Amino acid sequence: MAALRRRGAVLGGRRQANLAAALAAGLTALALTGPAVERADATTFRNLDALVLVIDLSRSVGEGGDLKAVRQTAQGLAEAAGTRPVAVVVYAGDAYLAAPPTTDRDSLGTTLFALDADTVPDRGSHPERGLALARRTLGEGETVAADVVLVSDGDGIGDAARREAEAIRAKGWRLATLFVPPAKTLPPGAPKPDRSALDALARAGGGPAAEIGAPGPVLDAVGAGTAGHLAAGGYAVLAYADLGRWLLLAAAIPALLLFRRSA
Repeated sequence: MAALRRRGAVLGGRRQANLAAALAAGLTALALTGPAVERADATTFRNLDALVLVIDLSRSVGEGGDLKAVRQTAQGLAEAAGTRPVAVVVYAGDAYLAAPPTTDRDSLGTTLFALDADTVPDRGSHPERGLALARRTLGEGETVAADVVLVSDGDGIGDAARREAEAIRAKGWRLATLFVPPAKTLPPGAPKPDRSALDALARAGGGPAAEIGAPGPVLDAVGAGTAGHLAAGGYAVLAYADLGRWLLLAAAIPALLLFRRSA
């Protein structure tokens, strides 16, 4: 630069121009970091963000588990979901939609606290059918972001359930699990609980795993705001207003000063 300056190829700049260039560059760099604020109307997209509770009512849970704790935990999950629609799927040998997606917490609470060991007449335990019905319910509602929470003792989890968990994750949704430990002596012939299989299913579905006695991680995931769920699902534009364009516009003002010519 010194040699070019001596030859007259470079003219010395003014300090004001250097400050303008630095300001324009700083604002541009800040704009490129993607600054954004949550839209005030983000909650209006709550119908795109839902929660489905899939509750195991097979013999091992209905007769050997603590159904009262299951109902209370399910109600807590529904409350943590805030304004999001919540659906309830129950299963044993087959799966049924006990409550379609709704924001009416009173009617949902009535449904939850009516669940017992005789709610599902079909004997057996097929969690894959419950998960398939949850996935179908979300698909029919054209849901963008969703949490599916499987409340079970882990009985009946096999390759079919894992495929359903992976299908839920592939849709951009998330599957979490809550383990129901045995609360009393299991009836003769009842399968034993399997916590490890349930945790592995949560990993396949991309969500947290916990126990109904300490559901904190699942409650936190369900309680995250609608904006966070939409952003995680690739729909950040619906939840956040981008400030980068305005910063670039502001950067153009000092940049214009760099083109000013002296008389």
